[in-house]
Amino acid sequence: MPFAVTHVLFAIILVGLYRDYAAKHKRYFTLHTLFIAGFAGLLPDADIPLNWFLNLIGAELLHRTVTHTALFGLIFLIPAFILWYHKKHTIAVYFFVTCFGVLLHLMLDYLFVADGAGGIMFFYPFSTAMYGLNLLQNVSSNLFAAMDAIILLLWLWHEEVKHKISDFI
Repeated sequence: MPFAVTHVLFAIILVGLYRDYAAKHKRYFTLHTLFIAGFAGLLPDADIPLNWFLNLIGAELLHRTVTHTALFGLIFLIPAFILWYHKKHTIAVYFFVTCFGVLLHLMLDYLFVADGAGGIMFFYPFSTAMYGLNLLQNVSSNLFAAMDAIILLLWLWHEEVKHKISDFI
C-alpha cells in the first residue's frame, strides 16, 4: 500500500510536471498550487484521524468508504467551474488540483492497496463492491519506503536542473 508520502509526492510531482511542460498559463501554478495538490493527494485519508475523533463519541467512519469515492474527488469540480466562470482563475485552479490530487490518491490505492482490505469501494454507499489490482501485494513495506526515497530524489534532481533550487539555499 502506498505510504502517505507517496500520495503527497505523486500529486506534487505530476502537477509540477504539468506546470513545467504542458500548462499554457503557468502563473496559475505557483508553489501554493503545488502545496494544495500535495495536501489533496492525502485528503482521502482524512477519514483516519476523523475516525479517531468520532470514536470518542461512539461513532465510526470506516476507512476507504466516503472519502475514497470518485464522487468525493469530483465534488471539487463544482466550485472550480463556478470560480473559473467568474474569472477567479487562481482559486479555481486550486480546486482543479484538489480534484486531481484526490483522484490520483484513489488510483494509487486502486493499483497498490494490499493490506488485506481487498481494494476500495468506488461507488460507496451505493455499492460495497471492492475494486483493486493489488499490484506488488507480496512485497515488503520497505519497498514502498524505498520507492518514496527514490521518487523524492528524482524530483529534487529535476527541480535542480529545471529551477536551480540550490540558488535558494
